[in-house]
Amino acid sequence: MALQTRRRRWASVLAVSALAVAGTGALACPAGAAPQQVDFPTHCIPPAIAGLPPIDGTTTAKITVDNAAPKVGDTVAVTYTVVTPAASNPTDLALPADIMTPTGKVTLGGAQTGNVTVTGPKKNDPVPGRGAFPSFSMTGTFTVTSPGAITLSPGDYNIHTGYILELDTPCTVTQPPAPVSETVTATDSAPVNNRAITLGSSSGKPGDSVTVTGGDFTPGATVTLAGRSGATQTADTAAVTADAQGGFSGSLVVNDTTTTGVVAYEGGAWSQDKGAGPAAYTVVDDTPVPANSQKLTAAVKAGTLSMSQAGDSVQLSSVDFGKGGASQGALQTVTVKDFRGGPAGWSLTGKVTDFTGPGARIDAGRLSWTPACATKAGSPSTCRAGSAGAVGASGATLASTPDGTLTGGEFTVDAGLSLDVPAFTPPGSYSGVLTLTLT
Repeated sequence: MALQTRRRRWASVLAVSALAVAGTGALACPAGAAPQQVDFPTHCIPPAIAGLPPIDGTTTAKITVDNAAPKVGDTVAVTYTVVTPAASNPTDLALPADIMTPTGKVTLGGAQTGNVTVTGPKKNDPVPGRGAFPSFSMTGTFTVTSPGAITLSPGDYNIHTGYILELDTPCTVTQPPAPVSETVTATDSAPVNNRAITLGSSSGKPGDSVTVTGGDFTPGATVTLAGRSGATQTADTAAVTADAQGGFSGSLVVNDTTTTGVVAYEGGAWSQDKGAGPAAYTVVDDTPVPANSQKLTAAVKAGTLSMSQAGDSVQLSSVDFGKGGASQGALQTVTVKDFRGGPAGWSLTGKVTDFTGPGARIDAGRLSWTPACATKAGSPSTCRAGSAGAVGASGATLASTPDGTLTGGEFTVDAGLSLDVPAFTPPGSYSGVLTLTLT
């Protein structure tokens, strides 16, 4: 049977909307796990022009992240929200809207130490003379370098005002570090296996020799070449040694007429982590038909890789103006059918645009998902759900199946969706487009 592999790109457009509403009767956001809001003593120094002594007060703050379960090497976005600043407007002069620019630090502890620099937009409500500064948020990112639990604590911050005069009110944590507000648990990234093989031919008669060429193996390693019949290794094997660059070229005599592919691996047995293949190979059985016999041949026709979805729009839950938070919903179920019958797996990815609304937008990076994937009984492949986390404009994996000697099957893919809506997003409907691609 000739196996044919096809790669197909299929885009599914999902219209997603979130409603920010104000006033009595607004729908509340469903309760969920939230970072801890913490209080800590703070020492703030008003601008010298104000002629005021330092302010020793209490700051209330919280820290949120876009991915609480990253892998080493991932970039984590951090939001530091000062709910109640310790300082206030140091002058009798009322401050207009959008003249405050906050900056600050988030302190990392546990498995990874250091500081994350965060900055906020030039955005604020009007502040009356001697009035309390409003709540504000600052964002930044850090790259995960170590596995384990990483704690995040609020650090020093500065409130810069640019109205008539450029003034700064720096506030430092009196007893650092401040209490832990958020914790992320990082895991080791799986090592990338770049081993690969190619065959000198894709078919042959029983007893023919096929040339196997490989690359990116461990230099000097003994590499086993072996035939595969479906998921089972055959008795046809040979051994070669990788050169100083990790490459090799060897021959494998293939006798087993049920052979469907050839693999190469390091160690005593096949391993996905230290192997390559299977590369498709067919044995053409030309054994003569005995006298008074008839040779019967049947063919199985290879199909295609396809996907369909239960709908093309998702309505996320409403959140309150002034509070914001998680606007939640569920992805319309996607069904993937892999009827190609070859060795290639598939990957379903998604990316989203910014959410636009009445004179404002919500950044694409604020949409996150929690993927789930189910495999229909009898399918040769097993579906793997992607990691929970941000989707964003650059995209993320929703689900996939690995390469194998024989792949295929039917799969259903779902995901919980959550859009982190900023607290003072103007009321109205906000829509973005989530595009799914199957390869």
